[in-house]
Amino acid sequence: MNNVTLAPVVANGRQYPWPKVPAIAICLDGCEPEYLTQAIKAGLMPTLKKMRESGTDRLAHSVIPSFTNPNNMSIATGRPPIVHGICGNYLYEPETGEEVMMNDVRFLRAPTVFSQFYNAGARVAIVTAKDKLRALLGAGLQFTDGRAKCFSAEKSDTTTNAEHGQEAASKWLGIPQPEVYSADLSEFVFAAGVKILAEWKPDLMYLTTTDYVQHKYAPEQPEAQSFYKMFDKYLAQLEAMGAAIVVTADHGMKPKHLEDGSPAVIYVQDLFDKWLGKAVARVILPITDPYVVHHGALGSFAVAYIPKGVDHAEIIAKLKAVDGITHVLTREEAIAQFELPGDRIGDIIMISGENITIGTSANRHDLAALDEPLRSHGGLSEQEVPFIVNRVMDIPNLPILRNFDALFYATAAAAL
Repeated sequence: MNNVTLAPVVANGRQYPWPKVPAIAICLDGCEPEYLTQAIKAGLMPTLKKMRESGTDRLAHSVIPSFTNPNNMSIATGRPPIVHGICGNYLYEPETGEEVMMNDVRFLRAPTVFSQFYNAGARVAIVTAKDKLRALLGAGLQFTDGRAKCFSAEKSDTTTNAEHGQEAASKWLGIPQPEVYSADLSEFVFAAGVKILAEWKPDLMYLTTTDYVQHKYAPEQPEAQSFYKMFDKYLAQLEAMGAAIVVTADHGMKPKHLEDGSPAVIYVQDLFDKWLGKAVARVILPITDPYVVHHGALGSFAVAYIPKGVDHAEIIAKLKAVDGITHVLTREEAIAQFELPGDRIGDIIMISGENITIGTSANRHDLAALDEPLRSHGGLSEQEVPFIVNRVMDIPNLPILRNFDALFYATAAAAL
């Protein structure tokens, strides 16, 4: 750690106290609050139970869409997507006609809290499960002076000091690079966080996991409970070293399948094709990422691009009449209600209910790899997430409290 007390750091109009002890924010991907409730009830999370009882225990709201990239980057910047620009995992660029992954730094419109602390002289560490977030989270960091680390479990065999601040992370940690579709990917993140805290003592650290387990298993299932038992073991080690810790999530997770276990889906591209003609409208599913095996690119949030001359009001009325679609908004309404960047969200925004998803066309989704009943996220029903601090603090509850307040309260707790 930096041994001198420095002035607060300003990032995107918010002031962050300089930490006296390491400040850690942990994002448990897909952590519906019920996962923690069930694991604590089963006696599997004594450390988190203690944190809830002796620290501060709240619920917060995620940003909408309740997907990984927009929420992680909201946590990283302390602001909603209208500020930082990342509003999904995937987007359509009308100017090029291409659909692309939103994981390139060129899409980021605001500096991260990490980069601002780094610029102020802090030691900053970021470990992510999937590599898709690494470049965005590490934007603005330099790795030549030994004050920054940013690497993923997914690519841990090939990290370098020059690009990640850590040479051969898997060898350094003594854990082989994990399979991407596994709980091991998240465990690597926790183990790396413990080693970094013990040996390197960062001023600010962010650990963010994968929701592979949560997409497959409900809170009461043994596989899910085993995951949280594992996490609690590492949480105990982090807390024992005196760090100020905030535990939150990017989004929740709900069952989205029929009684027979098959996915519950509204294929809206097929509806648009029926109403307007084939491929006249374009439906984009922002949940899409390189790792669709466990969710089949099915979530509860979608956007549509409608050509000029089409009566938007008529289309919106038809969509509102579709059973399972709970919200249909114009671009302007979505900007106002969800603080989204208007140039990246299409013309019409659709959100489905708690137990149903939105797809494009039935023939475009490969669901063969779904070996468990579908669980997914993206809508309003998955915006409630845990927010737990291992210090007593005066913190509001939802809807005022947002998951992207995590770094503010982590640094504030570390400054006490």
